[in-house]
Amino acid sequence: MVDVPIALQLYTIRELTALDLRGALQKVAALGYEGVEIAGTGGRSADDMKGLLDSCSLRPAGNHVGLDQLETDIEAVADYNLSLGSPYVVVPYLADDRRTSAADWQRVAASLTEAAERLQPHGLKLAYHNHSFEFARFDGRAGLDILYSQAPADKVYAEVDTYWVQHGGRDPAEFIASMPGRCPLIHLKDMAAGEGQEFCEVGHGILDWERIFRACEVGGAEWYIVEQDSCPADPLESARKSIDWLRSR
Repeated sequence: MVDVPIALQLYTIRELTALDLRGALQKVAALGYEGVEIAGTGGRSADDMKGLLDSCSLRPAGNHVGLDQLETDIEAVADYNLSLGSPYVVVPYLADDRRTSAADWQRVAASLTEAAERLQPHGLKLAYHNHSFEFARFDGRAGLDILYSQAPADKVYAEVDTYWVQHGGRDPAEFIASMPGRCPLIHLKDMAAGEGQEFCEVGHGILDWERIFRACEVGGAEWYIVEQDSCPADPLESARKSIDWLRSR
């Protein structure tokens, strides 16, 4: 595994951060994570959030921001991320009514491109995070393929979620390798064996990580971001298992 810094997506420990964000960040740092990716700030100012991260020696790998906010208040998004020190603004999800046709995906691509162009002068980059609904096909093409073919590769980047690519019926390694230099953020997320396709700790499921890591070199990975949407018990214990496995590679 190439030496790429490892962050934790804070959605993994959302119950803990809601109760005690500082304490949760301290525990994440103690596990050996170098950074975090933010999904919701609880109304905290960028300076407050940056102070908390700095006090724990954690770096922001990215910040999840809804597409609606980018379309209506992009200067505030830019200001927040600049103050936070987050280089990537990541769109994490699309509402159902924005993804019902090929034309919808073309409009999303256009909106993301416009947002990226407005963020670039600030030194910020825009990425899109996939689930598996993006692999539904319209006119013979997956929605995500339409998006990435329509949006310029040097403006709209991919935050590839390995679990959801697998869940969507694609090979994560092949998907990442198909976009050289366009995949700076990789959500490392594993899938348990069995029909239930449950989430599990990285390295403890069925994904072929050796191939994925080789593909990430082609994709230009800058951060590996551990995320587990649901955990069997203590989310911090799941986060520990994932980083321990990664550090053993």
